[in-house]
Amino acid sequence: MRTILHKASDRGFANHGWLQANHSFSFAQFYNPEKNQFGALRVLNDDIIAPGMGFSTHPHDNMEIITIPLKGTLKHKDSVGNKWQTIEAGEVQVMSAGSGVLHSEMNAKEDEYLSLFQIWIFPNKKDVAPRYDQRFFKAENRVGKLQTLVSSMDNDEDGLKIYQDAKISRIDLSEGEAFLYSTLSEKHGTYVMTISGEVLIGDSNLNTRDAIGVSKTDNFTVKPISNAQLLFIEVPMSLKDIKYYQKSILNRMLFLFK
Repeated sequence: MRTILHKASDRGFANHGWLQANHSFSFAQFYNPEKNQFGALRVLNDDIIAPGMGFSTHPHDNMEIITIPLKGTLKHKDSVGNKWQTIEAGEVQVMSAGSGVLHSEMNAKEDEYLSLFQIWIFPNKKDVAPRYDQRFFKAENRVGKLQTLVSSMDNDEDGLKIYQDAKISRIDLSEGEAFLYSTLSEKHGTYVMTISGEVLIGDSNLNTRDAIGVSKTDNFTVKPISNAQLLFIEVPMSLKDIKYYQKSILNRMLFLFK
């Protein structure tokens, strides 16, 4: 089993006033050549957005974008017909940018901060028709068991669908309640984010917002040292056309933070 530990304190951080952003991977002004991506996982941003603020209309293409509000309410509109959809904590949103889409993301509340994860995953198909979906997931359905949030368009597993052989899931574990995670294949790697609590994976101790990338194995064990909430992002570790996608993502980040 191969592991790479990413401590919360080593993430990139940007204070834009209205936006407090923590970057697990190189993004905007944060650049670390050892943290450009984890397989097909390109972005994991941990954002806090001030009341009434957000990202004005901007473009995306050829990227699978998954947003998980943790606290508060997000609102979204786009160029494919969605007019200010609200996404509450407990819901998950997916957007396949495909051949190109314009969208806006804002904190829907004027008196409450919004906390969310935003995940970008390289797709396995280019220039597909853009698509959008969202779904509510009950917290009680991940107590002590894996809850699939997102899975591949090409299989029948539960969860919202994206154009990549990937899986995003959550679990809430009690102290001492060990959990065996089984991977899709040895060609996949799993990026585990500790949303809260403390766990042991292999020889690595993870506290709140620490993360670890696990690869070259068909399973691994999570041992909670305290009650813990975990996010699993499992992706293929090798990609085709990576230079194409890297150029595309650079153009979008320059637009967002110019």
